[in-house]
Amino acid sequence: MFNKAALSSYKFPCANVITLFQIICSSTLLYALRHWKIISFTMGESQSISSSGKSIILVPYKTLVQTLPLAISYLLYMLVTMESVRGINVPMYTTLRRTTVVFTMIAEYLLTGQTHSLFVVGSVGMIILGAVVAGARDLSFDTYSYSVVFIANICTAIYLASIARIGKSSGLNTFGLMWCNGLICGPLLLFWIILRGDVETTLNFRYLFSFGFQCVMLLSCIMAFLINYFVFLNTTLNSALTQTVCGNLKDVFSIAIGWFLFGGLPYDFLNVVGQSIGFLGSCFYAYCKLHGK
Repeated sequence: MFNKAALSSYKFPCANVITLFQIICSSTLLYALRHWKIISFTMGESQSISSSGKSIILVPYKTLVQTLPLAISYLLYMLVTMESVRGINVPMYTTLRRTTVVFTMIAEYLLTGQTHSLFVVGSVGMIILGAVVAGARDLSFDTYSYSVVFIANICTAIYLASIARIGKSSGLNTFGLMWCNGLICGPLLLFWIILRGDVETTLNFRYLFSFGFQCVMLLSCIMAFLINYFVFLNTTLNSALTQTVCGNLKDVFSIAIGWFLFGGLPYDFLNVVGQSIGFLGSCFYAYCKLHGK
């Protein structure tokens, strides 16, 4: 919501700058919490202290290099997802993004060799069907917008599958994975922003010092940190596919909460049916996972 407000409502032209601010805020907070010994970056606090010593990066260089594929996939995921929000209406965006579950299943199979039962595949099929039905009235085709969203789906799938794979082999906990992402992605993104001339564009942005715009940016950074933390945690503890299904389930609650809090949402029978099918598919997936089917 806050990303959409910055890019569309305020017409901020530099999605990459928003991503950089989110990375800087996240890394600064993680460094402070680690410095005050409130959190650790590895599975054991004693291991973290002995391995990284007084190094400013706070993790072993070997571990940092090991997380490089995860960081690159994260950077692509953030940049493409931010761009995909810009040029497409929300119902259609939601519909297309829900197809991420299919890409995630493929990525898990290719990266980790993980396969799923027919029950799980069936629940994913229900989610996709629900998304198509919900967005049936908004199927206005736009080649560029559709392409960007599907690229975002692929990046998301690779990113989540990488978390599941590297998170379990690197010895890093959720905070450590987020920290390594910031260390690698921050400088690369800053270089790209300078190369594109986004620094000058940002400094000349007419709403840069607007209180409303600054509030939107601050809330965007806070939400990005919280979302990233719980995405890493959920994917590490469960699986990439489970995280993707949770994202689909979130859409149902977002629509319901928005309906009761803000009102004014037009009633659409197909949308209600589609959301209901997707919700049942997510519930069926949860049932299958809990009962080991």
